[in-house]
Amino acid sequence: MMNKPLNDTIHRVTQRVIANSRDSRAAYLDLMDRESERQVDRTSLSCSNLAHAFAGAEEDQASIMAAKGPNLGIVTAYNDMLSAHQPYHRYPERMKIWAREVGATAQVAGGTPAMCDGVTQGEAGMELSLFSRDTIALSTTVALSHAMYDGVALLGICDKIVPGLLMGALRFGHMPAIFVPSGPMGTGISNKEKQRVRQLYAEGKATREELLASEMGSYHSPGTCTFYGTANSNQMMMEMMGLHVPGAAFVQPGAKLRQQLSRAATHRLAAIGQASDDFRPLSRVVDEKAIVNAAIGLLATGGSTNHAIHIPAMARAAGIRFDWTDLSELSSAVPLVARVYPNGAGDVNHFHEAGGMGFVVGTLLEEGLAHADILTVWDGGFESYSREPGVDGDGDTLVWRDPGPSGDNDMLRPASAPFQADGGMRLVEGTLGRACFKSSAVERERWTIEAPCRVFDT
Repeated sequence: MMNKPLNDTIHRVTQRVIANSRDSRAAYLDLMDRESERQVDRTSLSCSNLAHAFAGAEEDQASIMAAKGPNLGIVTAYNDMLSAHQPYHRYPERMKIWAREVGATAQVAGGTPAMCDGVTQGEAGMELSLFSRDTIALSTTVALSHAMYDGVALLGICDKIVPGLLMGALRFGHMPAIFVPSGPMGTGISNKEKQRVRQLYAEGKATREELLASEMGSYHSPGTCTFYGTANSNQMMMEMMGLHVPGAAFVQPGAKLRQQLSRAATHRLAAIGQASDDFRPLSRVVDEKAIVNAAIGLLATGGSTNHAIHIPAMARAAGIRFDWTDLSELSSAVPLVARVYPNGAGDVNHFHEAGGMGFVVGTLLEEGLAHADILTVWDGGFESYSREPGVDGDGDTLVWRDPGPSGDNDMLRPASAPFQADGGMRLVEGTLGRACFKSSAVERERWTIEAPCRVFDT
């Protein structure tokens, strides 16, 4: 089926973003070109510098010293406070093995903090949440400042971590970068049951022990929380920007497919470095069209309103000016094609089973509602993100297939017959200020409130 031409509103917004970003984007790309020309990598280091750099590399020491293949830097946000990040414990060792399979090496360049908003909500620690994003960005730049790497693998999932990792990595955008997710935990008790026990506890009809048992039934194992909040919206956006292996976002941690996707990410990162014929620096992957695609995905799926803050910040790190006016105008043209809890009954596992990101990308492209011509980390362009991954019979080789029609019309619908004709976010403006609200989570009859108002002259 032929895709429709790009929607006029999306085209207009994109051209405005390009125009508004002309000077800042040119300055950023000029900086990246200078970094690339200077060959800021391990070949420029002195012998003493190099000896320090691979003293702990053990069996990879000789290969790094010979500089015959790419050396990949891993920036990890691992800790086991976050269930989403607990699977990253073993990723670096596995990635080193996978790198060797293609004549490359890998080193852990550094770690970043990663806080769990689910733990800190209502506590003093929550005051650090947004600040942590910029700390993560700084930590990422510190990790990559050693000038030892030909590409960077970014291990992060949750709320402030993915934006922070991307912002930091963009300062080293003369190198390729790829995000390697770990996937959601399995579905626990139903959201309806969780809400029921919470209500009983609020009414004094359930004990704290009963409430804790219920919560543990929902948040119960390694992997991302399964509701469609900021963490899972991050994963959607990385697919919409072409920064994942296609379809990697919502495969569970223990699946054989998850391991093969991570292996493919390592192999691919080694294949798109500066010395290859398929060089794909991060600075060229994250352009104006990729940022617009991220916003389109957010609106089409009813993603987290936190990204009204994060998308402009990620864009700015690439020299791109994108603001709430752009987001609001896009929302008028982008239909809502997904209802995932808390906007619907099913969680991200149900979303993935119903067709997931492959279906979303496919239906948006068909209706001319996303940029098909973005540069992605994966071969085959953005069209390849409309297919879903699997493994062959022996479980060792990735295969790709069309996700087909929606497996659940209460969860996913085509853009030609959406849940609503416009996106999941609205900009509200008035004399007191401006704010974004999540229209996809509010019944339309409640969008307007008429009530007495008391005005104070101060």
